[in-house]
Amino acid sequence: MELSAIETRVAGSLIEKQLTTPQQYPLTLNALVAACNQTSNRNPVVSYDDRTVEATAAGLKDKGLLRFVHPSHGRSATRYRQVLDESLGLEQGQLALLGVLMLRGPQTVGELRARTERMATFADLGEVENALGELGRREEPLVVRLARQPGQKEERYAHLLAGAPEVLPEPAAPLPAAEPASHAPGSELAALRDEVAALRRDLDEIRDQLGL
Repeated sequence: MELSAIETRVAGSLIEKQLTTPQQYPLTLNALVAACNQTSNRNPVVSYDDRTVEATAAGLKDKGLLRFVHPSHGRSATRYRQVLDESLGLEQGQLALLGVLMLRGPQTVGELRARTERMATFADLGEVENALGELGRREEPLVVRLARQPGQKEERYAHLLAGAPEVLPEPAAPLPAAEPASHAPGSELAALRDEVAALRRDLDEIRDQLGL
């Protein structure tokens, strides 16, 4: 299974809203579009229209990751709910981590703990790492730990629902800086002193030869 970028955003938005605002869940199409296009807690920020999100939801349904909730009990609009937790056998903490990774891209353990605070309870960073490890050790891994990149202090984790994450290559090492010009006068002065000393020796030899 490999999701497109928009499928990842739709499914991740449904996970987030299920865990943070259960009273408003499942979502109507309008609410789902708004969740996808949020400018907070999203990377990248997108601008999907209703038709695009509706078609994507239908595609996720065909993949067994989403269900339609048809109008009933006074509700007049079809609603949408994710079933990744059922399809993939995920616990709430695992679902929360996967949802945040789907919405915000690669993140450190500390960032994931902070950003899942409203979705699940992790006692400490160790519990977050354990949950990530379980997701990564599955027969079909859902999470991968990325190698630390130059300038980064910590390793990051990424989800694998959209295939292998793109990892930027290490930048080329900078060329050594040229020696500052201010260092030149010192060496030039030493060379001049050597030349003067050599001339003095030559002059002394000439004087001796002439008997001066």
